[in-house]
Amino acid sequence: MTYVVTEACIKCKYMDCVEVCPVDCFYEGDNMLVINPSECIDCGVCEPECPAEAILPDTEDGLEKMLEINTRFSAEWPNITVSREAPADADEHKGEDGKFDKYFSPDPGEGD
Repeated sequence: MTYVVTEACIKCKYMDCVEVCPVDCFYEGDNMLVINPSECIDCGVCEPECPAEAILPDTEDGLEKMLEINTRFSAEWPNITVSREAPADADEHKGEDGKFDKYFSPDPGEGD
């Protein structure tokens, strides 16, 4: 098992999860974070830290697409280990449906 960042993170990108991760397995895209499933040790400390409830165990149904997204982009985007402020409009997008199709960006973020 691994944990997966879901589309709920898109445009919210709260970073509460980053600093609690004991193995630094988060990677930053332009408007979301992903987890490297090969590095994740399944500890689960990140899941309750996410205000958008965007982190779920990969054992939940329907996460195949997001597991692929996490796998692919964690190999392309820079590692992030220090949290920063969420985007100014993050709360406006919290809980919004269909964010992947509307807003997903394959562009990398800043990382550390």
